[in-house]
Amino acid sequence: MEPVCYIVGAMDPGPLRFPRPGLIIAADGGYAHLRGQGLAPDIAVGDFDSLGYIPEKNVVRHPPEKDDTDTMLAIRLGLERDYGVFVLYGCLGGRLDHAYANLQALSFLAENGARGYLLGPAGEAITVIRDGAIQFPSACRGIVSVFCPGGAAEGVYERGLKYVLTDAVVTSGCPLGVSNEFTGQPARIVVRSGELLVMWSEDAGALLERI
Repeated sequence: MEPVCYIVGAMDPGPLRFPRPGLIIAADGGYAHLRGQGLAPDIAVGDFDSLGYIPEKNVVRHPPEKDDTDTMLAIRLGLERDYGVFVLYGCLGGRLDHAYANLQALSFLAENGARGYLLGPAGEAITVIRDGAIQFPSACRGIVSVFCPGGAAEGVYERGLKYVLTDAVVTSGCPLGVSNEFTGQPARIVVRSGELLVMWSEDAGALLERI
């Protein structure tokens, strides 16, 4: 299985799990969450205004006046090191603008040929697929929602879910894909052209074992 770039942000990450080998990056205040769970990052990156102090070692420090968020700085660092799978903790909740910026970061990863997953403290999972597909095992339960983050997503198919879509067009101005449901069968979501933002609930450990 491919190694993972784990990024821990400043929001509540819940229990942190790193079951596969890879690179652990603390994005600013994420350093405190790691240390609070008895863990240490491989690298700490950011301007450290949220953390309030500079870690002692393995630090990539940036000035507060910058174009990228601390999470985006961590993502760029992982891409520079040729990671293709990213798992982001501590990037949901808190300020709405920060959470939205982290959703945009998933699109950035998809546009750069990588896969990114935001994992929330209450079992939330979010990813972006671009000109491709995502599959779910039969063990998945609850709600799954699909949105187009920008423009239009064409050739959208949803199979194995309560509501089926066939060759649909999903646009950023209409929540056509909100509140679908898993059925206890394997499920698949496909987009032929464009991007889909997919949100569902799944145990982090189970997700990390199959991505």
